[in-house]
Amino acid sequence: MRIGIVGTDNSHVDQIVRHLNVERAGGGARVVALSGGRGRRNDALAATGGIAEVVDEPAELLGLVDAVVVADRDGSRHRDQAIPFLVEGLPVFVDKPLARTVEDARALIDTARAHDAPLTSSSALRWIPDTDALVARSMAGGGPELVVASGPADPAGDHGGIFFYGIHAVDIALRLAPGEISGVRTDITGTTVTASFTAGDTRVVVNFVKPGRTDQIPFHAMAFTRESMVQQTIVPGADYCVPGLEAFLEMARTGRPPIGYGDLLRPIEVLETVATALREASADARP
Repeated sequence: MRIGIVGTDNSHVDQIVRHLNVERAGGGARVVALSGGRGRRNDALAATGGIAEVVDEPAELLGLVDAVVVADRDGSRHRDQAIPFLVEGLPVFVDKPLARTVEDARALIDTARAHDAPLTSSSALRWIPDTDALVARSMAGGGPELVVASGPADPAGDHGGIFFYGIHAVDIALRLAPGEISGVRTDITGTTVTASFTAGDTRVVVNFVKPGRTDQIPFHAMAFTRESMVQQTIVPGADYCVPGLEAFLEMARTGRPPIGYGDLLRPIEVLETVATALREASADARP
């Protein structure tokens, strides 16, 4: 399987190239072409992975690849970057977040459906062992009635503000809480943005904590029933992107997305509402 990558400045690309091209652990899948990113960065990745093709525009990957990873760090670009490949029926993995608006996310999903092109997107933390363990423990009691997830996220950060890191805590929370999103409320303090909402029958609270000057809080989640509580600190390992990458490769081989398209929309619904509240609060604070 020939893999193309759009947007190479993301550190996740290093893991993908190492896993597929250096360690040759992807069952025959290889990164064969790159698009976007800085020249020196692309040169280094190409040298590390033995990648022959480096092109300027994403559409130039068409004909060179069988599947695509869109890894640009700014989710506002993902719609334009991914749609040319979906139109051609290629499997596409959009690295987090799928988009920065529900409108863009729906456009990606509608295009995937119209052209029978498998599409997936997620936080890498959705698939790692710590998250799997928490989901298994929380579901053992019949599923939680309250979920609380926390993690670092900078509303003023590069690459899309709250979307860039906020997707991690939201995606972890929503793995524990299936169902339609409703009633999103955003509360803002000096150091923390808190989103609270209902997902199906589960109350969900997500705390986005601004990183400190030298460190940041760990990702953490708790799931409550009336009788019990389970919790887990979510620690990304050295190869934390690999489980999500393997889920994408399985999708590319089978045509079956690992996440339902309704579930691709849910974190964007939450984060767009939070981003809107942050913009309004910033506007109100101006003299």
